[in-house]
Amino acid sequence: MKLFSENRLALRWVPFLIILFPVHLWSFDVTENREECLERTPTRRAFFGDLHVHTRYSFDSFISSQRNDPWDAYRYAKGDEIFIPNAGGESTLRAKLRRPLDFAAVTDHAEFLGEMNICTNDEWSFGRFSPLCMMTRSDNIFIQFLAADGWQKSGVSAEASKKRERVSVCGYPGSDCEKSLLEFWGNIQQAAEDHYDRSSECKFTTFVAYEYSDAPGFRNLHRNVIFRNKSVPRVPVSTYETGSENVPELWRRLRKDCLEGVETCDVLAIPHNPNLSGGLMFPDPASPSEANDRIFFEPIMELIQHKASSECRFDRVLGRGLDTEDELCTFEQNRTDNLSSLGVVFGAMRAPEGAPVSIDDFGRRNMVRNVLKDGLALDRKTGVNPFRLGFIGSTDTHSATPGGVEEDAYLGHLGRRDAEFRNVQDHFEDNPGGLAVVFAEENSRDSIFEAMRRRETYATSGTRPIVRFFGGFDLSLNACERVDRIEHGYEHGVPMGGQMRSSIEASERGPRFMVSALKDVGSSSRPGVDLQRIQIIKGWLDDQGRPQERVIEVVGDAENGAAVDEETCEPTGKGSADLCAVWEDESFDAESPSFYYARVLENPSCRWSTWQCQAAGVNPFSDSCGEQAERATQQAHDDGAFGEVYGQCCLDESKESFYSPVIQERAWTSPIWYSPQGQEEKQSKFLH
Repeated sequence: MKLFSENRLALRWVPFLIILFPVHLWSFDVTENREECLERTPTRRAFFGDLHVHTRYSFDSFISSQRNDPWDAYRYAKGDEIFIPNAGGESTLRAKLRRPLDFAAVTDHAEFLGEMNICTNDEWSFGRFSPLCMMTRSDNIFIQFLAADGWQKSGVSAEASKKRERVSVCGYPGSDCEKSLLEFWGNIQQAAEDHYDRSSECKFTTFVAYEYSDAPGFRNLHRNVIFRNKSVPRVPVSTYETGSENVPELWRRLRKDCLEGVETCDVLAIPHNPNLSGGLMFPDPASPSEANDRIFFEPIMELIQHKASSECRFDRVLGRGLDTEDELCTFEQNRTDNLSSLGVVFGAMRAPEGAPVSIDDFGRRNMVRNVLKDGLALDRKTGVNPFRLGFIGSTDTHSATPGGVEEDAYLGHLGRRDAEFRNVQDHFEDNPGGLAVVFAEENSRDSIFEAMRRRETYATSGTRPIVRFFGGFDLSLNACERVDRIEHGYEHGVPMGGQMRSSIEASERGPRFMVSALKDVGSSSRPGVDLQRIQIIKGWLDDQGRPQERVIEVVGDAENGAAVDEETCEPTGKGSADLCAVWEDESFDAESPSFYYARVLENPSCRWSTWQCQAAGVNPFSDSCGEQAERATQQAHDDGAFGEVYGQCCLDESKESFYSPVIQERAWTSPIWYSPQGQEEKQSKFLH
């Protein structure tokens, strides 16, 4: 492990630092030249970011009248104001974060990068005047929908063998798609470099990145590909190179083009929206090498974004879930299981594939808790768990607004398609998305990337609580009372994302877990909401090898009386500013593989749709909601809207499988795993 670059700490300080802290807490490989960060935390600190961001370089952003580029997206992430389109397609809406992010990555689609350059930037090529390009540049929303269909059929949702030839843009005289792709790919790299703070202040970190976008039959297999530093392949790997339904080929090409092809290049791929994957996102590995690649390239996944959450699924109306009895799994669910969920236009679903999917027909592995449980079964069967997945959240914004997740100030993430009244009308099931949180020594690419690689990460639904989670057989029962509880956690256990080691104590008593959370303090204009409680979710295999799960209430009070004011949406009641507890698993079986992760719940608050409905004069809590919705819809029609607009504001929660006008913001830590001694040895031998 490299400890220092040429401008690292003077060697005379090394003995002193080693006495204060174990080396493994503050060392990481250095692969880039930059100034030493003045602020460096040996026990690591939480950094908040967004690793899923689209700009005008993505076809589905541009055709939604969105004109901000990668430079604008990073400016927004750093706290600058930008303008995004209103429902009419004019860039008049002011967008500005209340609090800047610590890091971000622009992840425009690799597919069509060159074509989008020709359609939107090249003034003189014949391809610019192809029918698809002209539709793409249209300001008419109906023509924009036709353009969206054209691009999707050209690659994003088409069969692999028919993809490239459907894109006629590249076949026109003077239209050099490869040259145009290289220009946009170079711009993405340059924007990341221009906004990366290489000074000793280390205020903001960017990553060179892109999205690999495969969706056979609209079933989402997308990955966000994140590079460690500025050393990247000449071109991004897209589905044109791998073919459809062939993510293992993406991993092989990333190994060849990055790890083996470019000095100091390192990379990981982040799966997102398994809830819309139609059950295809996490298949059993076809071979040991494929399992190895999945473990290496995909250490974390995106648990929540604006197209719903993917932890678990429970149907409130039916009173049962998808291999779960956890009633909190109604949180931000989409009714369907594929990307046709975006087919709602003018208040009605226009895509047959977007119809609701029942619990019985919904893929088990669309939900990540089930994936984690199935990973335990594979661990026992093969000696390898290919599904040791850490968690992050992000937005998937297509409005170049990374981190735009405030429920009461949500402007939408799809340009004009969910701007103003269209958000409630067409994207009611969507949400502002979440944030990615990493525990790193400093705000630099190397430190943050290694945090993601070791899965010391967590996801939030948009707020910013500080959550710690440690597990081990030697943790003290009074760890929460210790002034050095974080140091104690690292020394006597493993943090979130880690694997507990078998020991003699494992046969005598169960492991202990220390979990703590500090509430989001909020901003000057919007204070944070108190914490309600912390749970630990355990998954394990029973005596017959069947996956099981259990939700444990660890600390806090679910019946603390907190609620919201139904007229103002302001939180009422009290919660906690901080919570901490040590829990010991008394039902632990040393012979059974298991995992544990923490879920932190805030007091109730209003959903984004409730804020926007009330702003339009429609109160979801009112007995007169229906009449209010009729008046608001008529006003929207007078302003140019079509179809039903505000009727969904008045949905009856008791009759809805997933919707509620009041939510509980939350955070999910990456799991901590346990494997019996024999399984550990198999895993180690397999990986090395």
